[in-house]
Amino acid sequence: MIGMMGPRAGLYLRDDRLTVVVASGRRGNIQCFAVEPGELPGTGLKTELETRQLRLRGMRVGLARALLAVKILELPRTSGSQLPAMVAYELERHVPFPPEDMRFDFALLPSDVKAPMRILVGACERRTMDGVLRLLEETRLKPAALTAACHDLPALLRRRHGAPHAVWAHRARGATDLVCLNQRRLELSRTVPVKDGNELANEIIATLRLLGWKECDAVWISGDDAPEFLAAPALEQFAVPVTEPPWAPSALALIRKLPEDDFGDAMLALAVALGSQRPTLNLLSQELRPRTLSTGQLVTAGTVTITALLGLALAVGQGYQQHRYADRLSRAIRALDAEVKTVDALSAELAQKRRLLETIQSVERADVRALPILRELTERIPSEAWLRTFTMDKQGVEITGQAGAANQLIPLLENSPSLARVEFTAPVTKAGDKEQFRIKAAWKNVPKPPEPAPKPQIPASPPARPAGPRNPQPGVSGR
Repeated sequence: MIGMMGPRAGLYLRDDRLTVVVASGRRGNIQCFAVEPGELPGTGLKTELETRQLRLRGMRVGLARALLAVKILELPRTSGSQLPAMVAYELERHVPFPPEDMRFDFALLPSDVKAPMRILVGACERRTMDGVLRLLEETRLKPAALTAACHDLPALLRRRHGAPHAVWAHRARGATDLVCLNQRRLELSRTVPVKDGNELANEIIATLRLLGWKECDAVWISGDDAPEFLAAPALEQFAVPVTEPPWAPSALALIRKLPEDDFGDAMLALAVALGSQRPTLNLLSQELRPRTLSTGQLVTAGTVTITALLGLALAVGQGYQQHRYADRLSRAIRALDAEVKTVDALSAELAQKRRLLETIQSVERADVRALPILRELTERIPSEAWLRTFTMDKQGVEITGQAGAANQLIPLLENSPSLARVEFTAPVTKAGDKEQFRIKAAWKNVPKPPEPAPKPQIPASPPARPAGPRNPQPGVSGR
């Protein structure tokens, strides 16, 4: 409420008379004006706002308590989905207008778990709400809330005032609104016709009886003629402090700037302007209410934010620990870098020698030796001939090249002790003064692969002796 950033406007509507208060700025600037009843109240309000150069987006509207019906209903305990229908059905017996013209809102009051539910209900006629919406539509303002103006009076109190149960009597233009507060929470409100302190004391006693309170902790009086009522001897019977409300310091600074000739109505308009975004009773329909976060949603959002921050802190902490571990590991790796390179060089040298050894062993195990065959071909082929390719496998050898007389190579190769069936595999062609040839030859003595060693044979067991009669004992004969 205090130290507001943007302007907050409140409109108090009573008998077609509008009282508007606009509070803005951190220093508590305030403007208050009234629009008298006329044929076009919306035009008058728009003219005043434009004249004062007030640029507003929305406005809270507070109705005079006499324009609403506020009741406490007792209903059987039921689920939330069925509760609005039960409240509407029960409320029909307590309002003087048809059900189809009724606009209401309700709030649960504290009650015993085993007792019926206590519900505070506020209702007004449909035409009242429609008139307010038309009024704001003409001025192009969005409704922020629609409630009883006296219900917003707790917005002017300081947070801690030491009176859990209080009855607040506010007077404006001859009317008196009684507001009953339980821990700053609205319990009940009434509008009563009183002229002096005696009548006010009687109405307070009746109100306490309606609430079931045996006593209250404080009686507050504000608005028009407040000093006269505070001095009434009849209020001393309550044996509790009868004083002005414990104003918040910032609210008191604004109250002192209100006009004295319209003090009661202006104080109600100020309370409406500084009222809660989620009033106890809001007669606006759900689609017209501005989007605000409930206490549960705020708690949930705060919990989610704290959880996200904790998760982020945990992730950052783990990342920092991993970074430090990776840094220590990098330093250890750099310290072992020289030794690792030495081991890598030894491993590469060992692998190279192992490959060389395997090559030598494979050459030694081969059935055909390449080096003797190359030496023999070098000795037999004339020096004026030269080979271009040399292919050798287990079947034979194939060579290509050029020679002055290619047909002379056939007898030379057939005389080799290693080659047989020497022949051209392609026609001989001329290439300048040389002849190109392709010769194929087979091996004479291809070594046979060693035969596998015979498996050892297990000697067969001797045949079983056939069963027969045992040798008869000497001297015994049988047939």
